[in-house]
Amino acid sequence: MSTAHHATPGAHQHSTYLPSEQTMTAARRIMARCDELAAISALPDGILRAYLTEEHRRHNALAAHWMQEAGMATWQDAAGNQCGRIEGREPGLPALLIASHLDTVPYAGRYDGILGVLIGIETARRMAPHSAQLPFAIEVAAFGDEEGTRFGATLLGSRAMAGTWDPTWWDVKDEDGITLREAFEVFGLDADRVGEAARKPADLVGYLEAHIEQGPYLEIADRPLGVVTSIAGARRFRISVLGEARHAGGTPYARRRDALIGASQAVLDIERIGREKQAIATVGQMTAVPGAVNVVPGRADLSLDLRAETDELRDDAWAAIETELENLCSERGLEYEAEEIHTAGTVYCDHQLSQAVAAGIVHTGDPDPMQLYSRAGHDAMAMAALTPVAMLFTRCHDGISHHPEESVTTEDVAAALNALETAVWKTAENYDAGEFSVGGTAA
Repeated sequence: MSTAHHATPGAHQHSTYLPSEQTMTAARRIMARCDELAAISALPDGILRAYLTEEHRRHNALAAHWMQEAGMATWQDAAGNQCGRIEGREPGLPALLIASHLDTVPYAGRYDGILGVLIGIETARRMAPHSAQLPFAIEVAAFGDEEGTRFGATLLGSRAMAGTWDPTWWDVKDEDGITLREAFEVFGLDADRVGEAARKPADLVGYLEAHIEQGPYLEIADRPLGVVTSIAGARRFRISVLGEARHAGGTPYARRRDALIGASQAVLDIERIGREKQAIATVGQMTAVPGAVNVVPGRADLSLDLRAETDELRDDAWAAIETELENLCSERGLEYEAEEIHTAGTVYCDHQLSQAVAAGIVHTGDPDPMQLYSRAGHDAMAMAALTPVAMLFTRCHDGISHHPEESVTTEDVAAALNALETAVWKTAENYDAGEFSVGGTAA
């Protein structure tokens, strides 16, 4: 793994950060544990840990061991999330929750989600000797499903904790035909008790999540850390362009109603509109029907994933895409159908918790922390339904994620650990000053 930083010439240069040897030792421990978790995989030649599998069981056991080693009381909740807790100055106080996920996509990298859990555990280790000074408890959670790899639905672990579990998920099947309800039973969980995983707003002060950026913007700016302002909401569509299937050799161009040509033009228009409208528009799938080499396609199906910094920008882009679809179909004698199959609104990070994260970054030597929104989804999106949330991003090389070449440096992990610990102390200071009440609401 390269430790080189690929900065843009003339980019902002932050003050040199020199972590203590103690912090570097902790960062090296985090990196080694990322490697240890990477060895837990359903694939012989890559990383895969999916929800309610043997790999899930093994990573929970390892996380529980590390939590206990850090001085935490541990439990697995009713949705299979691994949790740990250090009490504050008195037992039973509401908690500041630090969390991320340990499940992965197929052929994943080592740090997406995993880094946040391990930084959380290490933060708890560092806070434990000072717990008598804390006006709240510290909890760490390793969510069992964020990626949705096995059952398609995402954020199952954090949705269960946030109390927004959808009962329609029970009948969803994996590729082997096993329903989510059946998988619960095989794993040793009681599906009828999943509601017990839900926390109450009064249980929590707020939620912090450290995560790799999954984008190149910190690296371009030569910044190791950044404050997340919001998490982009997404809309996903299944689009069909409809024409007429006819013999390829016998049908003149003037008589063709080629659905694939129309869909191909749509893909180019979608990219153009995404650029023009400050949105991220991605066609990840396209299929021609009937799919024969000598038949003009009569139908073409494509997917669309649409995101932006705000819901307004995203929705404006979709309106423009619809108009363009109507125009191109009219010009080519085609029709189209669009079905929205997923929607999630933009989640905005809490100002006061984000200020605490920014104070943590300042502590590492960057006097003006970079603010950026997350183009990717995170467990914080689900947890925002329960409690105020904030996120800390760590630079990852070339922005590569969901890929074996995911890469972070030990120095950046050390900075993230110091920043998160400082953010916890800053939140404690604000809480003690009466600037927070339970649930993070200003007093």
